[in-house]
Amino acid sequence: MNINSKEESCLSTIQRIALILTIIGAINWGLIGFFGFNLVEAIFGDNSALSRIIYGLVGIAGLINLGLLFKPNEAHVREPETETTR
Repeated sequence: MNINSKEESCLSTIQRIALILTIIGAINWGLIGFFGFNLVEAIFGDNSALSRIIYGLVGIAGLINLGLLFKPNEAHVREPETETTR
């Protein structure tokens, strides 16, 4: 296993964790918008240090996921075709 494949798998793991945190944040915002219920504050306390850390992690995760918008889709990236001449 070379270093590049190790870094790619680590980056993939970081992006997966960031995506999970972003989904959790989206669910929390949905609960706030539809029901006026803030799950993070209900679990960790109103404006506590821990809830602020959770909000910060979700915000950082959203920034990490911005890179997914600009990542080329592997299905559309193709190797250049070589023409064979006879």
